[in-house]
Amino acid sequence: MNQNLFASFNIPAILGIPLVILIIMLPATFITPTNNLINNRFSSLQQWLIQLMLKQMMITHSTKGRTWSLMLMALITFIALNNLLGLTPYAFTPTTQLSMNLGMAIPLWAATVLMGLRFKTKLALAHFLPQGTPVPLIPMLIIIETISLFIQPVALAVRLTANITAGHLLMHLLGDTTLTLMSIYLSSSTITIIIIILLITLELGVALIQAYVFTLLVSLYLHDNS
Repeated sequence: MNQNLFASFNIPAILGIPLVILIIMLPATFITPTNNLINNRFSSLQQWLIQLMLKQMMITHSTKGRTWSLMLMALITFIALNNLLGLTPYAFTPTTQLSMNLGMAIPLWAATVLMGLRFKTKLALAHFLPQGTPVPLIPMLIIIETISLFIQPVALAVRLTANITAGHLLMHLLGDTTLTLMSIYLSSSTITIIIIILLITLELGVALIQAYVFTLLVSLYLHDNS
């Protein structure tokens, strides 16, 4: 039994060399190339899902915003596959690392903000000061809006990290409880086994939903600045 509850979130290494890069690259091997002469069911399902998500995200974007289509599809695929990777036995989930999620959120957020400042300068600056604000409240509102702007990438990363980590911790605790009950009273562990199966099903949905939420929020930031 694992004595350290957070040991599963440590980055695995061999001979002191971190394996996180190889782990992050592993899910990409499950993506089927779209230039096959003969499509199978998996590749057809993959293309249908990509087209469906692309339509949902790009329907309200301008021409400049639609240039981000490839980036957003690559982002949601990358996060979803890494989230699902963590649900396999003895696997490491890269998206439980806040540093990695911040590394994705900050550049994407900064790119949308810079795009807004370049193409919609007046509108982007107008967000810092709502129309009709009393003069004495202007400095305070500018500070509040600035803080809320800079907290957006942190909220993106923390949301993804917290949701994935919480599910893994809960499964870890229930797994330890089941092993303990099986050694004491076998029939009493049946309930916890059923709960674990239901929790794994829930975590499959959470893994996909969190990837969609992360990408959708980036898409919304893009929509506001493009």
